[in-house]
Amino acid sequence: MRSTDILIVDDEIGIREVLQETLEDEGYTVALAENAEEARQLRNQTRPAMVLLDIWMPDSDGITLLKEWAKNGQLTMPVVMMSGHGSIDTAVEATKIGALDFLEKPIPLQKLLNAVERALKYSKNQSGSGLSLEKLGNSSVIKDLGKQLERASLQHNSPILLLGESGSPFEMIARYFHKQGTPWIEPARAEHIVDSPLEILQKSAGGVLYLGDISQYNKSTQQSIAFLLTKAERYNTRIVCTCNQSLSELLNNPSQDNRLLNVLSSLVIHIPALRQQTEDIAFLVAQITEEMAEIQKSQPIRFTSDAIDQLRQYSWPGNLEQLKNVVKNLVMNTDGYEVGQAAVSKMLNQFIQNHDTEMVNGFDFNLPLRELREELERRYFEYHIHREGQNMSRVAQKVGLERTHLYRKLKQLGINFTRRNKNNDTYDSVDEE
Repeated sequence: MRSTDILIVDDEIGIREVLQETLEDEGYTVALAENAEEARQLRNQTRPAMVLLDIWMPDSDGITLLKEWAKNGQLTMPVVMMSGHGSIDTAVEATKIGALDFLEKPIPLQKLLNAVERALKYSKNQSGSGLSLEKLGNSSVIKDLGKQLERASLQHNSPILLLGESGSPFEMIARYFHKQGTPWIEPARAEHIVDSPLEILQKSAGGVLYLGDISQYNKSTQQSIAFLLTKAERYNTRIVCTCNQSLSELLNNPSQDNRLLNVLSSLVIHIPALRQQTEDIAFLVAQITEEMAEIQKSQPIRFTSDAIDQLRQYSWPGNLEQLKNVVKNLVMNTDGYEVGQAAVSKMLNQFIQNHDTEMVNGFDFNLPLRELREELERRYFEYHIHREGQNMSRVAQKVGLERTHLYRKLKQLGINFTRRNKNNDTYDSVDEE
């Protein structure tokens, strides 16, 4: 349950106090931060429904903080930027990053109240009561994800580990387990997990304790998380952790606490990469553009069919977060009401630098490690399948895997193969096992 409606971030005490008094007179609850560091802490502690964020601050400007929240997947609340030295360029930049609105100081009372009302209404519509999988698409991998979530929800307070690549919608999916009217707690700092674990559990009693990426924590913090797991049931708290590495990578990392991993591995939910749900791209793009149009009270920008095809062909190493950023940039920079293939190609080419010159022995070392490893495995198995003339028994023997494990691995890598028919010398195509 949110304890604060509005977080005001401004380094000028006079402005903070005037805004606070005005909004509290309207019945809102308010928290105050005088710099970016305080804003980071309060964003997690008070869970504001919206943020009024000043652009010019001494330790870090508001645009930088907005970018940080967007990059870290923490821009889950509407942000209205404020500035006494605003410009059209600054307002456009803030909107591209994800700001809902831009107010110039001194702010007229009615304009302030209108912006706050609109932001809070938007926040309420966005939060809902848990995750609707329809927001992620209707592909087979999303349906499989839904089945995983349904099964996990039946296991009551068992801790959950969400595994996926960088840019996956971790927090959005974690909120599937959050019931409206119950606490949703994210520790502001790792030290809080170590110094006051029982206090954190008390705050999250009956709700969800979201700890984020476990690979970012040192062993001491991970040991404290393991302690939290032993006490969570007593407080009726569901602990949700995430990670953008595979379990095998974590287990082989000496900086990780294997005892914690062993407990979390009992209930793992795999988030599919965006490239595995390319049939959902058109739907996701439409959803993003419609949300932008609603915020800006404008007509939705349309993407042409060849522009959508171009988006489908991209590998999306940054997954859903990258898609959102790309679509928002394309929409903000279009001159009309339509985005075409040329604009999409120009945008995506910015992410592919020196692609041809960094191929080493046929491998693209610009790829994330996981993709590069999958490509190596794919070529390895295709080589042996071809060499053994599609004889899967010999392939299994050659690569050192049982046949059932081999078929599962080939399906995972998307390799089509044939298997000898036991009744004759023909081969049957095998697309799935």
